[in-house]
Amino acid sequence: MKRIFLYVITNLAVLLVLSVTLRLLGVDQILDQEGVGLSLDALLILAAVIGFGGSLISLAISKWAARMMTGAQVIEVPSNMTERWLTDTVKRHAEKAGIGMPEVAIYDAPEINAFATGWNRNHALVAVSTGLLNNMSQDEAEAVLGHEMTHVANGDMVTLALIQGVVNTFVIFLSRVVGYVVDRVVFRVERGHGPAFFITVIIAQLVLGILASIVVMWFSRQREFRADAGGAALAGRQKMIAALERLKLNQEQSQLPTQMAAFGISGGGAHGLMYLFMSHPPLEERIAALRAAGQ
Repeated sequence: MKRIFLYVITNLAVLLVLSVTLRLLGVDQILDQEGVGLSLDALLILAAVIGFGGSLISLAISKWAARMMTGAQVIEVPSNMTERWLTDTVKRHAEKAGIGMPEVAIYDAPEINAFATGWNRNHALVAVSTGLLNNMSQDEAEAVLGHEMTHVANGDMVTLALIQGVVNTFVIFLSRVVGYVVDRVVFRVERGHGPAFFITVIIAQLVLGILASIVVMWFSRQREFRADAGGAALAGRQKMIAALERLKLNQEQSQLPTQMAAFGISGGGAHGLMYLFMSHPPLEERIAALRAAGQ
């Protein structure tokens, strides 16, 4: 509940700061002088409802959506030694991290991967692929589970949803302000909305959405470094390094659905400008960071 309370308070604080900033800059007066006739307060509320609402709903249904998209089967009662080891390892990590025991699941996929999700760190879901269980040693798999449990303990799912809600609000709000200005000031539309409004909003939303994605992906990469460090603390640094090296040897890119890619242990590689849109840092950087921390 504390994290949800923090989520709501932070959202309200963002809206308050944005509203006050616009007042201080006199944006509303400028728009009125130009005859735009736009209520910034009403638009801000609309943007917040859409931006934060969608993000919060996605967070609330994240476990259900993850199971549906990956076909993950929750282990109710372990049916073999592998499932017993898996649940016991997650339980041990949860106790060490000071969080509630999450649901543990397995999904059928050939690549080595795992993910964690959920709206509450005491009611999360941790899932691993059959490819991970078949191709990793227990030490390596233990480190991967430690990595995912660190995501849960750090509340990364809530934080990422919060950041996504903030950027969504800015994108929706600013794109419509630009659309109104172009429609009223440039094309002098006096009533309703002309074609310029809709075209400008679409273009502005695309451009601002791309810039917003860079911000969200930067945070996602930073949390991966923290989760690696947490996995090293829970399972051992050498085990975490070995797990990342195993991932590096596995050349297949993650086959997780796009909506789940940021929550996996591994993401596809990219170079140049595309690096800005990566949810995960290159494995070489992650391994180097762990080795440097151990010196």
